[in-house]
Amino acid sequence: MSVFTRVSEQDVSAWLTRYPLGAVQALTPIAEGIENTNYFLSTTAGEHVLTLYERIPAEDLPFYLNFTAHLARAGVAVPAPVADRTGALFSILNGRPAAIAQRLAGRPVMQPSATHCAAVGRELGRLHLASRTFRTRANNKRGPGWALTTSRAVRAFLDAEQNAMVEAELRFQRERRQTRLPSGAIHADLFRDNVLFDGERLSGFIDFGFAATDEFAYDLAITANDWCVMPGGALDDARLRALLSAYVAQRPMSDDEQQAWPALLRAAALRFWLSRLYDLHLPRVADINTPHDPTVFEQILRARIATPSFWPEALVAGAA
Repeated sequence: MSVFTRVSEQDVSAWLTRYPLGAVQALTPIAEGIENTNYFLSTTAGEHVLTLYERIPAEDLPFYLNFTAHLARAGVAVPAPVADRTGALFSILNGRPAAIAQRLAGRPVMQPSATHCAAVGRELGRLHLASRTFRTRANNKRGPGWALTTSRAVRAFLDAEQNAMVEAELRFQRERRQTRLPSGAIHADLFRDNVLFDGERLSGFIDFGFAATDEFAYDLAITANDWCVMPGGALDDARLRALLSAYVAQRPMSDDEQQAWPALLRAAALRFWLSRLYDLHLPRVADINTPHDPTVFEQILRARIATPSFWPEALVAGAA
């Protein structure tokens, strides 16, 4: 989350008349993240989050917003979007598609324990189960085509060895994608800063701006590469087992998913290395912006290539 489009209390007050949320009391910009403009919005009706979508076209927003509404109805811990008086989930504010969602209690946990990882795995499993009844589909705009284009855009900022590693990984992933795995709508960005804990209770998954139709196990791999990683890129066994055990208790993994697990971890590492390289070297203009260090995911990718993380034997019996 960042601030690319400035919004005043006067702007929001006029726009908010379409909602049954009362009057604006406070509007506070949120600096974290790199994709959309976000504000904490306090009104006489309660606490909310206002999001102005900077990259997502208006025609794509129904997928993201209806997906979170579907999950909220299914009892998954997500912030429900707020409909205006006409039933619409978004409209235009200061030239950008904008939406309001409930503000959940809690804060991100940046140094998670195995207990936190188990809570995340359990809720992600519940999210993927609920996703199976969400029929709308949307191509992953950070998929293989995007990876190839982005690798070319950042090539000038990498040395010869780094470029060779990227090209080799792109070839490896093209071959891996020949196997079809269980798929549906996924979060696709479930990092520590996109999960809130209220004390020891997981209060919600937030920021669905990268949600897309893709492999459930890939979503789990993205999550593992952030929640279970140690400095230098290696996976922490205790946290990883907690995450995976809790996940498969909700949605058992197929044999194909288990066999693909090492490659999925690599695919997730490559995706975020490339996106962080792009955001660092070719940034958009923003009033507030906090790009992430791409070196973290370069190290993770190198670690996954050097030491593949195979599916834990103790969990094989839980396969579907």
